[in-house]
Parts: sequence; C-alpha cells; structure tokens
Amino acid sequence: MEFGVFILAQQRGYHQDSGDVIANSVEQTVMAEQAGFNAAWYAEHHFNNYSLSPSPLMMVAHCAAKTSRIRLGSAVCILPLYHPARFLAEVGLVDTLSNGRLNLGIGSGYQEFEFERFGTSLADAGKIFAEYMDIIPQALTQKTFSYDGQYLKIPPSSIAVRCVQSPMPPIWVTTGNPKVRERAMREGHNLFVTALLGGKDALHGLRAKLDESAANVGKPLDQTKVGFLRIGYASDNKAEIDSYLDSARFARRLSESLRDRRQQTDDGYLMREVPLAEEMSLDEMRANVPVGSVNQVIDQLLEEIEILKPQHIALQTQLGDFDQKTMLKQIEVWGDRIIPAIRKELGLKAAA
Repeated sequence: MEFGVFILAQQRGYHQDSGDVIANSVEQTVMAEQAGFNAAWYAEHHFNNYSLSPSPLMMVAHCAAKTSRIRLGSAVCILPLYHPARFLAEVGLVDTLSNGRLNLGIGSGYQEFEFERFGTSLADAGKIFAEYMDIIPQALTQKTFSYDGQYLKIPPSSIAVRCVQSPMPPIWVTTGNPKVRERAMREGHNLFVTALLGGKDALHGLRAKLDESAANVGKPLDQTKVGFLRIGYASDNKAEIDSYLDSARFARRLSESLRDRRQQTDDGYLMREVPLAEEMSLDEMRANVPVGSVNQVIDQLLEEIEILKPQHIALQTQLGDFDQKTMLKQIEVWGDRIIPAIRKELGLKAAA
C-alpha cells in the first residue's frame, strides 16, 4: 500500500499570504518524504483562492530539488488548458529534473470559470482530453511523432529532453466519465478516485463503478492501479479534528460553487464561503471519514481499503487555513504510526 499527501494550496482569507501558502506546500512535501510517504501530489486551479497551485509541473520541478526519494505528481494537469507542444516538452523536462520521480496525473477539468479565462470551452474539454490521451504516449515513447486531430495538431516533432522513466512516467487519470475510465483501464493507466466526504455507502458505490468498468473492458480490476483521495486526521483533540473538518468543508463549498457556476466574490478575487444547500454537519462528516484517535483512523482505513481495494491513498493535508505546524505534526503521526500499522495489517492478511 502506497501513501501520498495531496496539496491543494488553499487561501481561506487575506490572513494567509500567497507566498506563505506556497511555502507551506513545499514544507509539507519535505515533511512527507521524511515521514516515509511515497508521493506528494499538487493540484491545478486558476484565478481564485480555491487553490493557489496554477502549475503542478512547476511545483514538481521545484520540490524535486528539495527532496530525493518521494515521487512527485500532478493531480491533475487540466489538459484542455495547455498548449500541447509545450506541455509535452515540459513533461520530459520535469521527469528529468526529478530524476524519474514524476507521476503524471491528467484530467479534463470541470470549472467553467477557468476555461473562460483561457479562451477555451468546457463543452469541448472531453474531446480535447481524448486527443491528449492519444498523443501523450506517442510523444513520450517515440523518437518522432505527429498528430492531426480536430483540436490538437502537431507536425513531425521530437521531444528534445527525453523522460528518464521508461517507457514514460506513469499516467494517472481522474475522470467521472465511465468511457474515459474504461479507456484508461484498457490502455494500462492508473486511476485517481475520490468519495469526497462520503462514508462507506459512497465507497461501495465507487467500487461498483470500478467493477462495472473493469467488466466492460474485460480486465480484472486488480490489473488497474487505483489511487484514493481521502481526508483523514488522527488526534485525541476534538477541536483539532473539527478544525480540519471545517477546512475540508470549506474546500467542498468552494469547489461545488465553482462547478455549479454560482461562485460569489466581493472584490473580484476572494470567493465568499457560502454554505451548500445540502451539506453535512461536522458530526456527519466525522461519522463518514477516518478521523479520531490513531487506532480509530487505522481501523476505519482498513475497512475502507477492504471495500475499495486501492493501491494508493492520498491524504488531503493542505486544506483551508488549517494550522501549518499542527499539520506537519500530523504528517509525522501518519508516518510513525498509521502507515506502518496499516501496512503490517495488510501484510498479515495477505500472508494468511
């Protein structure tokens, strides 16, 4: 079982300086490596305080110089917002700068707010993404390549800085589209999934979707590596847990308002935090997700792993305005106690 930290780099208000948010993201990456996590993941979003991470590949390149072992990934590069030739060239460069530690997470995006400002259309995102799924393996594995699609057109070209990983960095696909999910399975890519703030019922539903896609492809699900994005927090201090859950709820409020195109702002930048029409209380969230004492978190994660059977769990660490020193200590707790216990238990179960 692999574990990663997922870094959204949020700014909940002007009491957080943007430079501090980015510095905290880098510091969490370094701490995650020291704690024994396998990977750090960086989001991509633009033009508002939901996420201050506009370029996950730049974050990977920078953090590669601060670390030596941990894998570094985009979660995800929103491909319809990129120029294909520049994107492909930068993938080769970043994999080289990280000495082959790049996890290439890709997605089609969902926030119309971003697409409008990049001069492209969310309505075309799925078709553009499909062409990227055509072109990425060609560009990264062939000495020369060309592509003549409806949206992407590249004459015969060669990526000058070749990827260190052979044949190319692992691709992680995030999608809610079952056809894209099936294509990812068919082509041997990894999947990144989430149940958001849902509990075991949501996990069973997610597992059913994965099983259905695998059956449609005709491949056992265990042949597809699945990463699971999850919030989780271990503490005997209820106030700490509530603060973490409140930050997670903040993230959902902004994300869903952007998805539904109803975001509000007073100054053109900082978004209002408006409660959702139907949202969970902190108590409901606490009942759904792995929070509580160390042993409670371990037990619930083991139950969730049994349901979903992921090979990678990405813990959300950089949410809202949660206290940085407290989160760094939390990352240590996961590295010292939670991750070893889960791996031991899974190892014993596998040997039984």
